[in-house]
Amino acid sequence: MALDINAEIARLEALTTLELKAEFARLWGSVAYSKNRRHLIRRCAWRLQEMEYGGLSERALRRAEEIADESSLRQIPPRNAKWQKIGHGLQRKTRDPRLPKSGSTLVRRYRGKTITVEVLESTFEWKGEEYPSLSSLAKAITGSHVNGYQWFGLAKKPR
Repeated sequence: MALDINAEIARLEALTTLELKAEFARLWGSVAYSKNRRHLIRRCAWRLQEMEYGGLSERALRRAEEIADESSLRQIPPRNAKWQKIGHGLQRKTRDPRLPKSGSTLVRRYRGKTITVEVLESTFEWKGEEYPSLSSLAKAITGSHVNGYQWFGLAKKPR
């Protein structure tokens, strides 16, 4: 029996999220954990089209398996990378040229208070706490995401 794909997609558009989850379960034979209506419509529409016109070719399936092969993914950065693994994260091997020398002090006025930050070798100290980046420090001070270099006035100025 030939399906009218356009009519089926229009029918899917009219369904509620709960009805879409039931349709997903009927088409795929498994529970839909997503509550994203648009995602459910797309997955159901794809499945209907697959059932009507056929799935991916053998060649496409093999290529997808090649791409998904995790053994070819790099697990550690290359030796000449700018980053090195420190603890649970990555840290720059080379120091950013915008930063002042270790031991310097950054001073900035913010909301009537003077903010004094000590520049350490790889971190920044403010009020006895260390921060891994200027952005994380600026966020702790302001409460919002900001570019640390710009906030402290260290960003490159246009010529």
